[in-house]
Amino acid sequence: MSTVRITIAHARAARLDGRGQACAPGIRAWCGRYGVDVRRFLREGMSLEDAQRIDDAFARRVVQLALQEAAACE
Repeated sequence: MSTVRITIAHARAARLDGRGQACAPGIRAWCGRYGVDVRRFLREGMSLEDAQRIDDAFARRVVQLALQEAAACE
């Protein structure tokens, strides 16, 4: 598998209730809670490994979406 990057698109799609998209203020708060530089995240994304180190349901959902996308592209 190629290198998987977590992007803002994954974060937007990761609403835990499965409806709509995650809001920008919520994503900013999540980044702040875990010390993620939001501007860098928007620009470069985040490594899969860094996202997997975050232990919360939203991070697990983001990782799941990124891995599903990567598998679909193979």
